[in-house]
Amino acid sequence: MSDLLERLRGRGWRMTAQRRVVAEVLDGEHVHLTADEVHARAVAKLPEISRATVYNTLGELVSLGEVLEVSTDQRAKRYDPNAHQPHHHLVCAQCGAIRDVHPVGNPLADLPDSERFGFTVSDVEVTYRGVCPNCAAA
Repeated sequence: MSDLLERLRGRGWRMTAQRRVVAEVLDGEHVHLTADEVHARAVAKLPEISRATVYNTLGELVSLGEVLEVSTDQRAKRYDPNAHQPHHHLVCAQCGAIRDVHPVGNPLADLPDSERFGFTVSDVEVTYRGVCPNCAAA
């Protein structure tokens, strides 16, 4: 479960009604919503919230490092509140569903020195692709 709201409060982030609603929409486990999905869910909770406010708030959360911007394919960017726990993504090639996964091992250490080309590697992103159970059953 994401602890986004608690992290933001701990940072002293000014919690307006609009920001709170965006954070509440994003809070949870395996949350990977597009900006439009965040807006639609935020409007259900706070009808007067504007699309611009949602986009600006998402941009601020990404800048703060509290939300990850995930781009797994040619589809819309998604927003992941699981920013402080190392993880990778499992993506359905058909419907685009995304799940957080925590494989064993260290992919950073798995890259041999001969393949680093002199780079000092500080981060790695791994995306597993496949077909989710719902799409496989269809």
